[in-house]
Amino acid sequence: MKKTLVAMAVLAASGAALAQSSVTLFGVADAAVKYGRGSVANVTKLGSGGNSTSRLGFRGVEDLGGGLTAGFWLESGLATDSGLGQATNTNNQATGAGTAGGLTFNRRSTVSLMGGFGEVRLGRDFAVTYRNVGDFDPTGDVGVGSTIMDSAMSLSSVTKGVRVSNSINYFAPSNLGGFYGQLQYYVGENAADTVVAGVTTVGKKDGTGGGARLGYAQGPLNVALSFGSTKYKAVAPNIAFAGDENTINFGGTYDLGVAKLFALYNQDKVKPTTGDIKGQGYLLGVSAPMGQGEVRASYANYKQKLNLVAGDPSAGKFMVGYVYNLSKRTAIYTTAAFAKSKNGASFALNDALVSTNGNSTGLDFGLKHSF
Repeated sequence: MKKTLVAMAVLAASGAALAQSSVTLFGVADAAVKYGRGSVANVTKLGSGGNSTSRLGFRGVEDLGGGLTAGFWLESGLATDSGLGQATNTNNQATGAGTAGGLTFNRRSTVSLMGGFGEVRLGRDFAVTYRNVGDFDPTGDVGVGSTIMDSAMSLSSVTKGVRVSNSINYFAPSNLGGFYGQLQYYVGENAADTVVAGVTTVGKKDGTGGGARLGYAQGPLNVALSFGSTKYKAVAPNIAFAGDENTINFGGTYDLGVAKLFALYNQDKVKPTTGDIKGQGYLLGVSAPMGQGEVRASYANYKQKLNLVAGDPSAGKFMVGYVYNLSKRTAIYTTAAFAKSKNGASFALNDALVSTNGNSTGLDFGLKHSF
């Protein structure tokens, strides 16, 4: 009897060791004085996320034994200047768009199972095509210097572009000799078509889509290609330019030691009933260590190919910035940007008001603390 009790105690202890788990609280508090100058009106304000998006998150892992690990990740975007939480979207459509207010786990809300096979991740996360935009922009697509690929100039959906809800993701394991990859599928969760006066305004499959990404990172080189497609009926207001949305992009970085080079190409295509509409953009950038910080610079351009007589609306933006690290967690930074619009575009920086074909200047000066 005593041996049985001892054996049971040993098994219980080993089970507890196998089921070790940890939970981490993390976040970023980033606030900046933001200035925007436009051809119509200028704006000066205190804003959030000039260098890194302000956020509050919780993540955890549990060792299940046998090489399996379970995990969760809950991450909420917030505005440091006001304390407001950022809005989310429940179904990748206009009907699921929320409003800023209380904290929502809009940035990421996932549960995962990981092992030698890779990772299966369920929930709200980055759209597979957005990962290249964030990875291959010197600013990480944050602040006044961020790329134009997901701005108001983009033909991407106003509800889907950066993140998607209701997604199923597979990430390849990390032992593939530098190769990495992701498969993604997400659903809009509409029960049926919505018909108004004989017109289908929302399709059953609206907000449903998927995509894939394949990359290679070894030594100083990191390159990746991604593509994705989302279903939308060719009727507004589901997206800015009504119709199914398709995105393909590729880019990379190369670390020379003294500097890191960035390049990105992005193409959006919307398929309304009247024919394809395209948007094409590119970015070239560089970052380099300087003193106790880093200098960054880039040029980005995006053109809407709308087949207009007056020409295709386009905007180009040049930016330069510097981040000075006060410690491993705290930094001060400044970023300046200049944007020029053509052929009917009116691209503005830091919420300035710009007339058609007007120019805009933006400046961020801020403080970031990570924890």
